[in-house]
Amino acid sequence: MFIKPRFLLASAVSLLALSACSSSDTPSVAGSAKDSVAATVNGTPISERLVGLMLKQRADLGRPASAEARKTFIDNLAMQVIITQEAVKKGLDQAPDVADKLELSRQSILIDAFVQDYLKNNAVSDDVLKAEYDKIKAQATGTEYKARHILVENEAEAKDIIARLKKNPKAFEALAKEKSKDRGSKVNGGDLGWFDPRGMVPEFGAAVARLAKGKFTEEPVKSQFGYHVILLEDSRPQLVQPLEQVRPALTQQVQQQNLKKLFDEMKAKAKIEIVQAPAAASASTQEAKPAESTKK
Repeated sequence: MFIKPRFLLASAVSLLALSACSSSDTPSVAGSAKDSVAATVNGTPISERLVGLMLKQRADLGRPASAEARKTFIDNLAMQVIITQEAVKKGLDQAPDVADKLELSRQSILIDAFVQDYLKNNAVSDDVLKAEYDKIKAQATGTEYKARHILVENEAEAKDIIARLKKNPKAFEALAKEKSKDRGSKVNGGDLGWFDPRGMVPEFGAAVARLAKGKFTEEPVKSQFGYHVILLEDSRPQLVQPLEQVRPALTQQVQQQNLKKLFDEMKAKAKIEIVQAPAAASASTQEAKPAESTKK
């Protein structure tokens, strides 16, 4: 068994599916009076700290934080301020839908800050990682398989492929590249790599488990995706990678579990009152309303 990385829900968008928009009615690039100022736009300051952060992100990506890059960032931020100022002049920040988006953005930023603060102050210990690893290792029972498959739309096409394979079993890879509609594997001749059959659709997993090494299915295997022709290349007892190899992915997995537990506890303690949505007046109701009399 190979532990697959699980993405940590470390941003507001991924955690709560919030929309990311502009962050406040004051331009987000503006700094406070105490901040060092990189530029001003119609009297609104652009924080040197923000420019430095953007340059650091650029450097982290392996791109030089040059004077030219700094000027480009400032030019872009200045344009943001100019457009934002004009939007505020028009009162667009007061429009209900815009105000709602601004509030969602504010929440998104705060949630992201909360998550990052939690991760910073709640490191996963070696003991916890070892315990989680031992749990996964204990559950690693059974067999995993290395196989190829060809996926087609209908049974007749699958049977034709099987007939061709009976004449030339070595043609499997070429047929997969030519015929398979599984875009993920067809370029590799239908190769699926090593997998746990329990992670496949039931019909596919059961068919693989019945095959002998080097053999292919002599009857099409139907699933929700179509008809499969499967070739089993090898099998082995499930393996667990060494702890050091899976440490980053396992750490993320534990952090995600801890965050979910924390959020569940927070929600359980909160007082949430859902107000029933107002029913929209139907056309028939509107039509049924008597017209007001013009008589005095």
